[in-house]
Amino acid sequence: MKISRKLMQALVAVAAVSSTWVHSQTVIKFAHYGPTSDPVHVGALKFKEVLEKESGGAYKVEIFPQEQLGKGADMIIGTQVGSIDVSVTGNPFFGGVSPEQAALDIPFLFRTVDHAYRVIDGPIGRELMDKFEARGLKGLAYWEIGFRNITNSVRPIRTPADLKGIKLRTTPNPMHIEAFKIWGANPTPMAISEVYLALNTKTVDGQENPTVHISKMKFQEVQKYMSVTRHAFTAAPMVMNLAKFKALTPQQQAMFMKAAKEGAIAERQNNASLEAESLAAIRKAGVEVIENVNTEPFRAAAYEPVRKMYAEKFGADILTKIDALK
Repeated sequence: MKISRKLMQALVAVAAVSSTWVHSQTVIKFAHYGPTSDPVHVGALKFKEVLEKESGGAYKVEIFPQEQLGKGADMIIGTQVGSIDVSVTGNPFFGGVSPEQAALDIPFLFRTVDHAYRVIDGPIGRELMDKFEARGLKGLAYWEIGFRNITNSVRPIRTPADLKGIKLRTTPNPMHIEAFKIWGANPTPMAISEVYLALNTKTVDGQENPTVHISKMKFQEVQKYMSVTRHAFTAAPMVMNLAKFKALTPQQQAMFMKAAKEGAIAERQNNASLEAESLAAIRKAGVEVIENVNTEPFRAAAYEPVRKMYAEKFGADILTKIDALK
């Protein structure tokens, strides 16, 4: 069968377009801190789904969970230098990049999750995120880890005095470290991926994290007690390499922002849905769960001193704005 010249030209054109599409597809390296069972991975999958769909396949998102591309602050540095395109990690790890973010980590700053969302999703959150740009990062959206609780294998924690002498893994955030010093513990910062082994080998006695995160990281296997203190809320900024974001067209930038927001929504919804299930899993593992902890003594001891420490370094403007939303 003979092929006409026009048909041949059309076939060549189609092949050229297809080849161009294949070669122009951009891979987005997305790193995060959690295992694939964690809500952050649910959010990552939603981000991937939305961005790939919105871009018509121009972007392919490759997800690297559980700190595969770097621990804590190293993941953030990787995003700054561009070896990672997009990342999500806990707000406490941004101290070396944007220390003003530590405002969000002050213990007992947020009384409810709704209060936290109104702060991080509104003008205050955007004001804080805009500070990333001076450090080579674009803040896309705040995801969450949630309200933190204390676990350990020494004794039940019901009062600050019960923490005396307990070696407790914390984040490297100065707000967290100072609070636990005030409460009498010996805070020991380390990356989340190192915590299970540290607990198992008794390098540390305990740690503090939200209920779902405790369950998904399987800390209940190596801990005896959990106290529901909800002493601090942890946001998880999603950031992108700033130069790469600025190189996008406005339409492409909007795609990334939309995907980040929808990822945050999916992650938060999954986190909330797993709360009761995670607490049950912790109990089933044999952990004694101390609920209805009177947190007022914890708050009375640490809130004002830690707040003052932040205000002396960065001013009280952000804190005043957060208070105004209560």
